[in-house]
Amino acid sequence: MAFAQPWWLLLLLLIPALIFQYSRAANKRHVTLQMSRMGALRSGKTWVVYARRWLQTLRWIALALIILAMARPQKLWQESKITAEATDIMLTVDVSASMLSQDFSPDRLTVAKNVISDFVSNRPYDRIGLILFSGGAFAQCPLTNDRRILQAFIQNLHAGDLPDGTAIGLGLATAADRLKDSPSKSKVVILVTDGEDNTGLLGPQQAAAIAKALDIRVYTIGIGTDGTVLSPSYRSPNGVYYFAPRTMKFDAQLLEQIATTTGGKFFRAQSSTDLNDIYAEIDQLEKSKITMNALVRATDLFFYLLNAAFCLLVLDQLLRWGPLRVITV
Repeated sequence: MAFAQPWWLLLLLLIPALIFQYSRAANKRHVTLQMSRMGALRSGKTWVVYARRWLQTLRWIALALIILAMARPQKLWQESKITAEATDIMLTVDVSASMLSQDFSPDRLTVAKNVISDFVSNRPYDRIGLILFSGGAFAQCPLTNDRRILQAFIQNLHAGDLPDGTAIGLGLATAADRLKDSPSKSKVVILVTDGEDNTGLLGPQQAAAIAKALDIRVYTIGIGTDGTVLSPSYRSPNGVYYFAPRTMKFDAQLLEQIATTTGGKFFRAQSSTDLNDIYAEIDQLEKSKITMNALVRATDLFFYLLNAAFCLLVLDQLLRWGPLRVITV
């Protein structure tokens, strides 16, 4: 418990002086007869006479409560230093049309979003960002600790906003650019794709070399099953995708080279269970210790004191104009 503005407490020193002044003034009053009801004439002093002696006390207590409220009492919540495990991570996700293929239920992109969302939730102390790529690449979310915003971006992932194609090199280079100024000792890119590199001004090997030079590890995940799958084959002018059986593949050798060059690891996900296991393994691989400073949070309590003072003043008025009302003659 503490006071945010304790200097207001000095006003409490005025209350004894006010009480003394009030008592002197009361003793100088010349009242022939005070009574609240005619029955007092027959029975002498009643409880009303004794109660009125303490009625002014309600006002003094109310005044003291108001002064205490002005000093803003607070309940402090002390959070001790936390030693946590944290890494700067850029999630780099392929959002080309092929990610809507339905060999995963309901499709590859939806499963990837759900697994990525769980991964983010399990790492509360990391700074995590989000890169999207297909025929081009852009940073959807910079490195952040704000899980609410990041999760919103993840859940809003969808295909079709970028030019069609798979520019793995551009996606990786964009992620590396966002990590290059990071002060973290552990910098990681998790790259998820289901296709072969077929476009972009920068090749995947060049992007991998840049990541290695910046001391960034890259974990590559190839998502998708072998063989023929139901996949987008045409997109109408109104944005609706039409599906047809297609034989798809991705360059596993390329993804493994990228991971090996940067000191990371290549994974193959042929089901949602595989993808969950992969992110769980990456979660265990990427651990680094940090110490977070102690935090102090305060909850104001002044309104409780003001409510109590208000109730006392209302009670004072009800008694003065009710059963303790005085008729002066």
